[in-house]
Amino acid sequence: MTDPQVGIAMLVLFIFFILLGFPVAFTLIAMGVGFGFYAMGDTIFNLLVQRTYGVMSNDVLISVPLFLFMGYVIERAKILDRLFHSIQLAAGNVPASLAVATLVTCALFATATGIVGAVVTLMGLLAFPAMLRAGYDVRIASGVVCAGGCLGILIPPSIMLILYGATAGVSVVKLYAGALLPGLMLTGLYVVYVVGRAMLNPSLAPRLPKDQRTVPFHTVAIALATSFMPLATLIVAVLGSILFGIATPSEAAAMGALGSVVLTAAYRRFSFDLLKESVFLTARASAMVCWLFVGSWIFSSVFAYLGGQHVIETWVLGLDMTPIMFLLLTQLIIFVLGWPLEWTEIIVIFVPIFLPLLPHFGVDPLFFGILIALNLQTSFLSPPIAMSTFYLKGVAPPHVQLSDIFRGVTPFMFIVLLAMALFYIFPGIGLWLPEVIYR
Repeated sequence: MTDPQVGIAMLVLFIFFILLGFPVAFTLIAMGVGFGFYAMGDTIFNLLVQRTYGVMSNDVLISVPLFLFMGYVIERAKILDRLFHSIQLAAGNVPASLAVATLVTCALFATATGIVGAVVTLMGLLAFPAMLRAGYDVRIASGVVCAGGCLGILIPPSIMLILYGATAGVSVVKLYAGALLPGLMLTGLYVVYVVGRAMLNPSLAPRLPKDQRTVPFHTVAIALATSFMPLATLIVAVLGSILFGIATPSEAAAMGALGSVVLTAAYRRFSFDLLKESVFLTARASAMVCWLFVGSWIFSSVFAYLGGQHVIETWVLGLDMTPIMFLLLTQLIIFVLGWPLEWTEIIVIFVPIFLPLLPHFGVDPLFFGILIALNLQTSFLSPPIAMSTFYLKGVAPPHVQLSDIFRGVTPFMFIVLLAMALFYIFPGIGLWLPEVIYR
């Protein structure tokens, strides 16, 4: 076999082992070192040590554990129930008010956690039963919880955008600015859809009883002031300091981590056990991310050294595609990869294969990253392997069937595809804000 053929065999073997269930990070390292020893000899061990040190001292990645810690603390402080209740009171007279409150809560909570499984699970325990008790159709209630819980992949401060920025060499600050409006657009499309469905067929999402809709203004104001405003203030302070250049992402993440502890203490939820559990979960998730980066760099370096990258580039360029055909191909590949793989593996392993091709097709890496963030929503919503549906099924009442959840999330998956099309047709949705702020 020639070296390029060995490189392609390396990629195929990796996908095979992942489908068998082997840990991704250590499979990457093992295969990178194994094939690297074949190609480079003992040099591969020096590269492994150097890259491990480089990842652990990467300034961009420092914000990952801090944002994760912020999310875990807020999640375990049980602030979500107060937040959902206050937004429900404020949206009482809106059609499908519980669904709208769920989506708004998910969007806000996603900016504080960015952890899809946590948001879907918590909303599945809180909002999903409330919608079922109110007579909501199981399918629309399922779709709202699953789709809303995935927004943390896109809406800043998204961990996914940090990893993409570190992988593609794109400013995380610009990615945050670029993803903000698409994230709000997608949330708005979800809200328009559920409100429209409720207006056309009120039986799908019945209005709440009159006594729950006619709440005195001062009651709503107090509820929002004591639940919505503190968390919103923390999020605005963190994102605002990043977007307007007051602090780096790492500095803002540190401020957010401290703010989450202060907020938890203010709600009288803080305890040593909460702190210990949050630190443990943060360390576990951060270690996974760091070893993924080490493994992906070793793997991709050996893959390129063997000539595998050149084979793929030659094949893609030989197709003589237009930029839109190239984008459709890459997004289709990412969509399919989202079934067996987590978004972290897609970002650090497969996205680097496409990045060298962007200049040839005149695609802005910032635009490409936001498009991927939109696309990755579908990996959690597209049957047969839609992780958000399994998160919800795990906490849903026994009578709720997985097939009903699948049918519920399908319309929201098509809404994501619509959002991607709108972003492609009107790229200013994502590129306007970075251009205005960072001229």
